[in-house]
Amino acid sequence: MNGRLPRPGSFGSAPLLPLEAEGAGRWACGASAVHTYLLRSPAARPAGEDGPGQLRSDIQIAMATGRKLMRAIRVFEFGGPEVLKLQSDVAVPIPKENQVLIRVHACGVNPVETYIRSGTYSRKPTLPYTPGTDVAGVIEAVGEGVTAFQKGDRVFTSSTISGGYAEYAVASDDTVFSLPDQLDFKQGAAIGIPYFTAYRALFHRAHAKPGESVLVHGASGGVGLAACQIARAYGLKVLGTAGTEEGRSIVSGNGAHEVFNHRETNYIDKIKASVGEKGVNVIIEMLSNVNLSNDLSLLSYGGRVIVVGSRGPVEINPRDTMVKESSIIGTALFSSTKEDIRGSAAALQAGMETGWLKPVVGPQYPLEKAAQAHESIIHSNGASGKMILLL
Repeated sequence: MNGRLPRPGSFGSAPLLPLEAEGAGRWACGASAVHTYLLRSPAARPAGEDGPGQLRSDIQIAMATGRKLMRAIRVFEFGGPEVLKLQSDVAVPIPKENQVLIRVHACGVNPVETYIRSGTYSRKPTLPYTPGTDVAGVIEAVGEGVTAFQKGDRVFTSSTISGGYAEYAVASDDTVFSLPDQLDFKQGAAIGIPYFTAYRALFHRAHAKPGESVLVHGASGGVGLAACQIARAYGLKVLGTAGTEEGRSIVSGNGAHEVFNHRETNYIDKIKASVGEKGVNVIIEMLSNVNLSNDLSLLSYGGRVIVVGSRGPVEINPRDTMVKESSIIGTALFSSTKEDIRGSAAALQAGMETGWLKPVVGPQYPLEKAAQAHESIIHSNGASGKMILLL
């Protein structure tokens, strides 16, 4: 992995597991192994062997070897939410060296997963794959070399290898973290991508400092609320925006000093009036294709816009950056090094211990409604916490 997080292209690439464990799933039994297929994931099989017509399905392998089966969402082609297919005959993956197997209780749904599923993201996973990075659950088994965790530990993740929209998921042990008893599995599933992304945006990319101002543009979703909580805890003046009354109430209760309605035509003027001529030092931007031009007008001298999300191209005037010597900076969690992740994790664990890190759980769906969850993200009028799948 070269010290980096697993790439989206690695989703669904874990081999199969001979398990003798309790928990959800179905047992099948048989007499002999199909040796060629035991060491290969569905994603690694030749084209034409996956889907309805595959030559040897996971259930056939399970029947031949006594391997455990699970429910999981599988994507066999890029497209709309309808390509998210629930399968109940997926073989449980096996943790390799420095990996753990997690019995998933909840999995976060991130907007980036809708881009990946549609095939429009810059990095495409190998088909078929199972989406999902932010799981919370209990360690079921550990691979060789794992010393920090044991079976029965409550954990959450910032990434998975096999995909989180499933009853079981394999993750590298350096992307797995202890879940404190005061947080439930729903909250645990709301930590991973949102909080690690927000921390990276604020401190690894913007290099925000106590006393500076930060505008979280689109603050009522998972990353936005995480950014508000983190920035407030670290001594920044926090401004947030949201498009619904419910969203603004949530943002106000999670660290923002002031909250603005970004559906109002004059909300930019209101922000300018609030911060004065000095402008905003840092902007955490969730929808750059809509807001970036306005963001540049709000920045202070030396101000930084951190691009967390965008749904398309945008036209800006580069001159807006010249006099202020401001910057537009992208961020992507999968570019983090192991050192980055360790530093972020230490800060976030401290937040859990002291109480300022309080994940806000939003809409909840059962696993079989994953397509509906993606539809909701696409067509939502405004976020209100982190969306999760329950298993």
